[in-house]
Amino acid sequence: MVLQSSLKNCLQLSCILRTPKAGFRSTTSGSLIIQSISNDVYQNLAVEDWIHDHMNLENRQVLYLWRNSPAVVIGRHQNPWQECNLRLMRQKNIKLARRRSGGGTVYHDLGNINLTFFTTRKKYERMENLKLVVKALKALRPQLDVHVTDRYDILLDRQYKISGTAAKLGRTTAYHHCTLLCNADKFVLSSVLKSPYKGLKSNATPSVPASVKNLFEEDPSLTCTMLLDAIAEEYATQHQIDHHITLINPADETVLPGINNKTKELQTWEWVYGKTPKFSVSTCFNMVHKDSVLDVKVDMDVKHGRIEVCNIDLPEQWLPPALCSELVKSLTGSKFCPNETTTLATTLLRVCPQDDELHSRWNLLCENMIMLM
Repeated sequence: MVLQSSLKNCLQLSCILRTPKAGFRSTTSGSLIIQSISNDVYQNLAVEDWIHDHMNLENRQVLYLWRNSPAVVIGRHQNPWQECNLRLMRQKNIKLARRRSGGGTVYHDLGNINLTFFTTRKKYERMENLKLVVKALKALRPQLDVHVTDRYDILLDRQYKISGTAAKLGRTTAYHHCTLLCNADKFVLSSVLKSPYKGLKSNATPSVPASVKNLFEEDPSLTCTMLLDAIAEEYATQHQIDHHITLINPADETVLPGINNKTKELQTWEWVYGKTPKFSVSTCFNMVHKDSVLDVKVDMDVKHGRIEVCNIDLPEQWLPPALCSELVKSLTGSKFCPNETTTLATTLLRVCPQDDELHSRWNLLCENMIMLM
């Protein structure tokens, strides 16, 4: 594939710190430092995919710098219902994205920095990358107590996690990406990374909880820009290149041919939710109706994000068995999704007998079913 005006050939930069893509000149080798001008999580993840798929890294290495507006990013083999509070995220308009790399779930906002180190698979070495980050932090603020653990985390003061790691190893190309907490909203972070869903059983990769701290809490004079520049400078020093940062627009097809299709794919329900490993839900909930409390048991199997098997156990006298069976029938094969379940419930309600008591009970049951999602 010939990639005209692409990053594959555009690596030589003009002599200013941050240069737009128009400042590129054609060359075939040399390491490169890139920074996205976008804060959209799907666009920024798409750049990773593009570089991994298209760039020849045989004679160069690449450092990619990016920041996102509020988003939760899960690993390729994770279950979002198990990892985060989707209800709260919908309320706060926080995006959910699924990476193509493994690893655990992280919260991103503009107080968090993302770093991606691209190499050939043979040269892949994430411990060295993390040591580079630590060296940059020490050069910026020598008093910082930061070190890399055997789990490839970076700890502050020997106990607080400020960086987590994930990676993708291709046949010839590899990348290692990590976060760096500067001044992220820790209250939102802890709230959205706490699943409220009960009774889930899954073989998906679980995240490992950790105490976190912002570098800003240690030194309020630190900013994300300072951290990015310090890391870029250390990277340039170690790779013997000029300290220049190339600015790229992840929506620019003239620089990144095909990038918008990659962005769209990362936003699809089929990728974000449908790639969830098969899981089951077995739970009970109480429905309070007038002066009575009713126990309801629900069992579901979910595959590719769709309900494969569904059973709802509630007393026959509370809701006509035929109506409950119709709900189960409609849910089977549908997306495990509150919007889709709401639509199904509304459609079925239209064919119910015109009975206010029956409608009240039906709505209560459906509301509780939707809370499971």
